[in-house]
Amino acid sequence: MKNPVNFDEVYRQHWEKLYVFCLKLTNDEDLSKNIVQDIFVDLWQRQEKTSISDISAYLFGAAKKQILKAYRKKQFDTRVLEDCFEDYLVENSNEADNPLIEKLYQLLDTLPIKRREIVILNKLEQLRIDEIAARLNVSPQTVKNQLTTALKQMKIGAAQLSVISLPPFLPALFF
Repeated sequence: MKNPVNFDEVYRQHWEKLYVFCLKLTNDEDLSKNIVQDIFVDLWQRQEKTSISDISAYLFGAAKKQILKAYRKKQFDTRVLEDCFEDYLVENSNEADNPLIEKLYQLLDTLPIKRREIVILNKLEQLRIDEIAARLNVSPQTVKNQLTTALKQMKIGAAQLSVISLPPFLPALFF
């Protein structure tokens, strides 16, 4: 990203997606516009110093950080934001082109069957803990414990795999 042509191309390809993403999470048009503008101003200022391998992950990670910063200033509950961010990535990721999704599935495969099932029901099918408990005929506390253990296991597995290019926002998303 060392020349203005690349910057213009990146801007054209990503500004609207970033804006919609920010708007969806903040419900504030002005704040969303400001966040997107700040991200691209920062990128422009750093373009000579920065080497970015996955521009989309970089931009959306920067957007998430800016949104979290805005929420902290306003003292909002960021857990809602985390859930929205995860949902947005799941809805808008192209699994065929996303090596991160493949690595997450590899990590899921390392889990015991019941634990894997709980993670899939919660994170991919978006069932609540009480719904999972009813479906599997176990207590909600068992589901919580299994989910916590599974996510810790996956985080450790990701570290052991040196999950090469996991974006910086992954721990906030999945773990």
